[in-house]
Amino acid sequence: MTESRMNVESFNLDHTKVAAPFIRLADRKELPAGDVLVKYDIRFKQPNEDHLEMKTVHSLEHMFAEHARNHADNVIDFGPMGCQTGFYLMLAGDPSEEEVAELVEQTLTDITNASEVPAANEKQCGWGANHDLDAAKQAAQEFLDKRDEWGTVFK
Repeated sequence: MTESRMNVESFNLDHTKVAAPFIRLADRKELPAGDVLVKYDIRFKQPNEDHLEMKTVHSLEHMFAEHARNHADNVIDFGPMGCQTGFYLMLAGDPSEEEVAELVEQTLTDITNASEVPAANEKQCGWGANHDLDAAKQAAQEFLDKRDEWGTVFK
């Protein structure tokens, strides 16, 4: 019996065979006008074994979304996975995997040096009190510490 293919790319990924942390091209779309969008899986934690706490996820989302745009003008979005194990980085164009890794490295380095979570207030955020700067910095450093593993997706 074969499993049917699902519409959501990550639902077709065998989460028992991946080895976090990693950066993985999850999707590439060529739009009707010829523009290209890519989606990268930036996996911080091993699925079904560990996860990021919600305050950490929220702070990393704010910080990465803000700081990444200081290094690249093709950042579309940086959004958390519901499972709290990582994020999706959406980019315009067709950057190389090394260019994406360099952007992630630069941005996470910025996060480790940050003194605040951008827009962590009631006016700019829907839950401004739900942040943890120190935990976000620690998660960023842990990901950076395993830089040599980012290209290895499967066990």
